[in-house]
Amino acid sequence: DCHQYTNRSCEECLKNVTCLWCASSGRCVEYPVRRVLPPADLCELRSARWGVCWVNFEALIIAMSVVGGTILIMLGVCCCCCCCKKKSKKQVSEGPDKDDERAAREREKRRVRQEERRAEMKSRHDEIRRKYGTV
Repeated sequence: DCHQYTNRSCEECLKNVTCLWCASSGRCVEYPVRRVLPPADLCELRSARWGVCWVNFEALIIAMSVVGGTILIMLGVCCCCCCCKKKSKKQVSEGPDKDDERAAREREKRRVRQEERRAEMKSRHDEIRRKYGTV
């Protein structure tokens, strides 16, 4: 029976795992098993202690929320990283074909420009030869 530890210490009350210590009133009561959190008329969350005396329910709820949120964020980041990695691998496997096509286009452009320059130089040389009568 938890009521026998009322007005004693928190440590004595919590030796029995079915007990809940209310720090504001100094009462030791049975933990309401059917409810996850103790009702406010039994004990306020900031005064309720269960399991250990140094953690109240309010801090426990906040800590669990922070840990849960951090885990969810980490899972989301990991999923995004995996998706990005897969996309980059896909692009790398497709990349050489695109790079080869681009390089071939560049070579073709250079070849065409070089032929145009050769033709232009040849026409200039022919004009000079005609001008000086060496043709």
